[in-house]
Amino acid sequence: MSVHRYLLVIIAIFIFQACSNKGKDTSLEWKTIQDIEKIRNTSGLNKPMMIDVYTDWCKWCKVMDKETFTNKEVIDYINTHFYAVKFDAEQKENAVFNGQSFAYQTSGRSGANMLAVNLLRGDLSFPSIVYLDKHFNIIQVSPGYKTPEQLLAELQKLVP
Repeated sequence: MSVHRYLLVIIAIFIFQACSNKGKDTSLEWKTIQDIEKIRNTSGLNKPMMIDVYTDWCKWCKVMDKETFTNKEVIDYINTHFYAVKFDAEQKENAVFNGQSFAYQTSGRSGANMLAVNLLRGDLSFPSIVYLDKHFNIIQVSPGYKTPEQLLAELQKLVP
């Protein structure tokens, strides 16, 4: 077999492997607040939580969704070590969390769900990530956009 044919076979194998991996689930296993309550009440929580507190209008929240939360290393680390939770800070429906019900409250022309206010300790900055232990105690509140490298470093400090 000539070198050119050999290289073509190798390239074809790599292309086939890349295409076959496309169908595999490589996304974050996002949970809702309701999912966390169900897990807690049925089997118990065995990992800390990472809650992404966002809003629909937040540009940097969308950039994190597109660039940071799609990074394979970030996905693998979070899925292994955390329950990943998404929470819309402006959710109008009541949110039940840790046995308490949190309602939406208007403030001027907008408002916020009081769970977001509680988790962010009143500092409504988006995006923000709140880390909680399996007993719902806040470990850390981390406001601001993070690159995949920044988020991975932050995660690894919390769970080495």
